[in-house]
Amino acid sequence: MGLLLSRIQDALQSFYGMQARILLLGLDAAGKTTLLYRLKLNETVVTIPTVGFNVETVQPINNVTFTMWDIGGQDRIRALWSHYHANADGLVFMVDSVDSSRFAEARYELEALLDSSLLQGVPLVLLANKQDLPGAWPPMQVAEEMGLRKLQGFRWHVQGCCAVSGEGIPEAMLKLSEMVRKHHNARGK
Repeated sequence: MGLLLSRIQDALQSFYGMQARILLLGLDAAGKTTLLYRLKLNETVVTIPTVGFNVETVQPINNVTFTMWDIGGQDRIRALWSHYHANADGLVFMVDSVDSSRFAEARYELEALLDSSLLQGVPLVLLANKQDLPGAWPPMQVAEEMGLRKLQGFRWHVQGCCAVSGEGIPEAMLKLSEMVRKHHNARGK
């Protein structure tokens, strides 16, 4: 019976496309909400600091639907991140690649996320945002500062981007969808 249900699910997934729940996290002012609405509306919107969360269903590429949870990055809200870990299929962690004074803080928060038993093995895309601004650190250097090279047990990808213009976002979403699909297959979803 389980095999039959699995085959039905596979058939529906290939017909309707992949659906996944994605957490969009990072420190405040990293650009998470700008990214979310760039994906949803394909335009730049004026945002205010997120108090709580925003959730939107987006279709970043054909046959892929992400329900993206953009959770506020202010210090007092980060304590609530753990309430959103359950059933996450992917994690996008956004870093302001210009503000190197906050890299250690961002790394601390990312490491805390990756220590969560509910996020073990969940694919990670690190977005080095604000690449359009002077002084932006190259994506691989941001990844190094976040300690990703030492990361074990996770599929990860780093992508430079500009959430305002959308540059780098399609590549990041394509890579995320590939990693989430592999994660689903490994878990038998």
